[in-house]
Amino acid sequence: MIVQVYVDDIIISATHENLCNEFSKMMRSEFEMSMMCELNFFLGLQIKQTSNDTMIHQQKYVKELLKRFGMDSSKPIDTLISPSTKLIIDDGSPSVEEKTYRGMIGSLLYLTAVDLILFSVLVYVSVFSLSLMKHS
Repeated sequence: MIVQVYVDDIIISATHENLCNEFSKMMRSEFEMSMMCELNFFLGLQIKQTSNDTMIHQQKYVKELLKRFGMDSSKPIDTLISPSTKLIIDDGSPSVEEKTYRGMIGSLLYLTAVDLILFSVLVYVSVFSLSLMKHS
């Protein structure tokens, strides 16, 4: 069984449903909490579960970022800057607002860090699942 606690959210995952039921019953007897349901959204991640798969994506988070930074009506392009553009120290353009810039960079770092975290979790769960299969 895997239990993840983050602030006021708890995620329970187990190979057998009765383990989840027993654990949630024990937790509700000790703590005031509402009953859990299927996981759909957690820490900026959208989770879609089917009988065969679990898909995780960040589409909603990315759309919220684009809206927050006024880029939701921008057109997607393959190359962010023309390869022939020459960068100069001061071209007379207005300075970028530091707070906004730091917010963008922090949000993009979170977006990319989550991929690494998910990869680590998937490796751990895969190893855990394989060890359970060997012992059953």
